[in-house]
Amino acid sequence: MKQALADAIAERGYTTLTPVQEAVGDPAYAGADLLVSAQTGSGKTLGFGIAIAPTLLGEAEVFGAAEAPLALVIAPTRELALQVKRELGWLYAKAGAVVASCVGGMDMRDERRALARGAHIVVATPGRLRDHIMRGSMEMQAIRAVVLDEADEMLDLGFREELEFILGEAPAERQTLLFSATVPRAIAELAKSYQRDAVRIESKSEASQHADIEYLAMAVAERDLEHCVINVLRYYEAPNAIVFANTRATVGRITTRLANRGFKVVALSGELSQQERTNALQAMRDGRARVCVATDVAARGIDLPNLDLVVHAELPGSHETLLHRSGRTGRAGRKGVSVLVVTPRSRKKALRVLGMAQLTAKWADPPSAEAVQARDAERMLDDPVWEDGPREEEAEAITRLTERFSPEQLAAAFLRHYASQHSAPEELSGDDQKPKPREEFGASTWFSLSQGRNQGAEPRRLLPMICKGGGLTRDDLGAIRIGPDESYVQVRDSAVKRLLDHLGSEMTLEGRTRLVKLDAAPEGVDRPQRKPAKFDKPARPKKERAARAEPPREAPAPAPAPVQDAPPVHAPAPTPAPESDSEPRADKPRKARHGSAASGYRSGAADPSAPMGKPHRKGPPPPPGRADSKKNRARDADGTGGDRPPRRFDGKPGGKPGGKPLGKPGGKPGGKPSGKFSGKPGGKPSGKFAGKPGGKPGGRPGGKPAGKPSGPKRGKS
Repeated sequence: MKQALADAIAERGYTTLTPVQEAVGDPAYAGADLLVSAQTGSGKTLGFGIAIAPTLLGEAEVFGAAEAPLALVIAPTRELALQVKRELGWLYAKAGAVVASCVGGMDMRDERRALARGAHIVVATPGRLRDHIMRGSMEMQAIRAVVLDEADEMLDLGFREELEFILGEAPAERQTLLFSATVPRAIAELAKSYQRDAVRIESKSEASQHADIEYLAMAVAERDLEHCVINVLRYYEAPNAIVFANTRATVGRITTRLANRGFKVVALSGELSQQERTNALQAMRDGRARVCVATDVAARGIDLPNLDLVVHAELPGSHETLLHRSGRTGRAGRKGVSVLVVTPRSRKKALRVLGMAQLTAKWADPPSAEAVQARDAERMLDDPVWEDGPREEEAEAITRLTERFSPEQLAAAFLRHYASQHSAPEELSGDDQKPKPREEFGASTWFSLSQGRNQGAEPRRLLPMICKGGGLTRDDLGAIRIGPDESYVQVRDSAVKRLLDHLGSEMTLEGRTRLVKLDAAPEGVDRPQRKPAKFDKPARPKKERAARAEPPREAPAPAPAPVQDAPPVHAPAPTPAPESDSEPRADKPRKARHGSAASGYRSGAADPSAPMGKPHRKGPPPPPGRADSKKNRARDADGTGGDRPPRRFDGKPGGKPGGKPLGKPGGKPGGKPSGKFSGKPGGKPSGKFAGKPGGKPGGRPGGKPAGKPSGPKRGKS
């Protein structure tokens, strides 16, 4: 290790190095790429500061003039980056290093000016560093070492693209160090792509539970969650404590609750600006605040002095987050406590997270109000203030107090003053949330009332009537039973005399309901059965439902299709008519509707017994004899078929014989079945519906559908 770094570490008060610091500082690994995984709080920041020193200084003991950056340290969050900058600042102070930072939320112009003045080490967040590189304010050609601190967290936050860009811009001949609490597959792939023959260093204590952290799981009811947090903070009275929650809304609610109870509390979440977050952490370091309520944004890399307590008001989603949260305490040899507040809803999650993290938590009861007060008494008696004698300037005030007040009064005043400096503990309802059985009513007397179910008597009406007319309370009355024409009420023996005094000799309530004292409890009076609602239907047995079910109707046999004449040789074959939608199917009965066989009326059919067909047109059915008309026989010869509606493109259209069946739309008449709808008559099967008859199958009823099949003349009406 360089002498300048060793002197700085000794002045800081460190006597021994952690296993991770000793491993990465091994001279055999000087200049080599390292992939390091260790527990949080194991001194990784100081470790990679020691590891990159030989690469940056070489044979020298101090740095030269600051020009282009020599080392680059990338951290996932602003707080961690600024903390790393402070750590490296005192570590390299004797070596004359200039450390700069580039983090989001800060003024980019100030950072650009600092980089222009020169820096030996730059600590940055991925997004802001990429901006500086793309703007040309960050020079990368002199970089000798790159450190990725909390690499797994950066990948979880979605910085993979930024990291690949930064590592691609750095010189190929460099030392690359990856520090991470865990090494998942994504980290291993990143190391394989951007490191050369990396040395894998794993902390020996990584597989075992952190010896300096005590894990406690406290089972509480849902409504006692915040009460438990308050009592835990009061029970331990840690110099600094962090309460973790999962959402910003929960952070705001707990912060407000603690502030109202007199705690010196600050909040730390992603919605705060960088200046607000910096002020909150500085308040914790200065002692102006003792409790920090935070989301997981503060779980990585935050190092607060004297942080002895971590409270998980809401359980984290993964075991890695639990380890990082708890790792804020138990650092640098200090003891710490990590408390998990477990509700009945989150009990399975707590067991799963603890199991995946390979942690053994002690299940303990949450501190009660009596336990907190007893702990306060112990702390008060152990306070060093009792060991200090009276000072000279206090002698006069002490004499006045002892002459005016007795020792008991002085002690009571001191206790009240001591209690006023601390928030009162909360009363917890307990873990068992099952409804308690109703206590026995005790000795009682029964009375009968001259109202029953037939007179509209109900407990909700009788109860206030008895209480008001008899001078009783709800606690004086027991069971109320409603009979057909009489009701019964149970009255506590201690309230019977008061009831009789209020009623007098008349023994009536509201002037019409008579009350009679009974010698024994009534028999055969049960609670009234619930009247069936109007929408309640009695259950019908399956056999009965099957017997009442109607058998499926048999479909009528379809009528034989009419015989059609063969079409002319030169005409295209007629297209078969589609099956009628209204014809009943044999496998599925259909409802009767207008125009169906069941309705007694067939639209478009002369004979009601004829097979049902789709209605051709609106209006009454055609007159009898329609099927034997001359025009219909002509349709049969033309291939259009009897009483069926005329179809487009059936038969040979009018016009010259041998004409093309399909011409251009709107072309000359004759031989073209697809002309304009309003074109000249003749040769076009689809003219205007109200056009002149002749040669058009869709013209006025009774008109010829087309010209003569074998002649060039146009049809006449």
